[in-house]
Amino acid sequence: MNSLKLLAVFAHPDDESMGMGGTLAKYSTEGVDTHLVCASRGERGWAGPEGQNPGLERLGQIRTKELQNATAVLGIKSLSFLDYIDGDLDQADHTEAIARIVAHIRRIQPQVVVTFPPDGNYGHPDHIAIGQFTAAAIVCAADSAYKTSKNLPSHRVSKLYYMVDGEIFVNLISPLMADMSFPVDDQLRGENAWKEWTITTRIDTTEHCRTAWRAIQCHKSQLAALGALAEIHEDAAVAILATQGTFYRVFSLVNGGRKVEADLFEGLR
Repeated sequence: MNSLKLLAVFAHPDDESMGMGGTLAKYSTEGVDTHLVCASRGERGWAGPEGQNPGLERLGQIRTKELQNATAVLGIKSLSFLDYIDGDLDQADHTEAIARIVAHIRRIQPQVVVTFPPDGNYGHPDHIAIGQFTAAAIVCAADSAYKTSKNLPSHRVSKLYYMVDGEIFVNLISPLMADMSFPVDDQLRGENAWKEWTITTRIDTTEHCRTAWRAIQCHKSQLAALGALAEIHEDAAVAILATQGTFYRVFSLVNGGRKVEADLFEGLR
């Protein structure tokens, strides 16, 4: 296999850096082609005083630039947007959303895709929606009978992963971060740590966590949402980020078993 390719599909600017920045930096440094598809431009993600909210259009522009800066730091080869409005993704037409992701999968032809788990890590409806759309898109992308306007050939993804927050990482950040609970309909949702035994893959990102921290700092409009975590010394932040490279292998066409992987491309190299 001549070229290894990783595609991350997330909902908002900052998901990539705050969720798996160290992993993306590691693979980029190693010569893997890393690609990012972002569903929205984060138009509703204002973390500052409400009276200073620049509004949907301007905030979307700000966060787009922040994401472009972060992807440059992480060495991501391509950045694409689905151009849904932040907060509306779970109301999007599923047929259209799936088709848009299929087009990117067929264009990039990744062996590995990473997206959000069914709980969206902390229950965010956009996170849950993009995970569902991406899983469906992987099935459709491999089906030669499934047609899109781009008319690209089918492509079969070899491995799908959920980016998950393990107990060790959550226990470290919980005392530092602002309250992550928020209401959805008549529910109160919040962070749900994945049990350590459920984690199938642990990536050693130790050498790349300073890069990840620099990428997180690019998302200046979002730092207030991190609470005290945004203010800690870089060394402490790096130590926390080093516990973050945890994933759940949803499916693999090339390997299996309960031995914990140390590489998203295990079975492909």
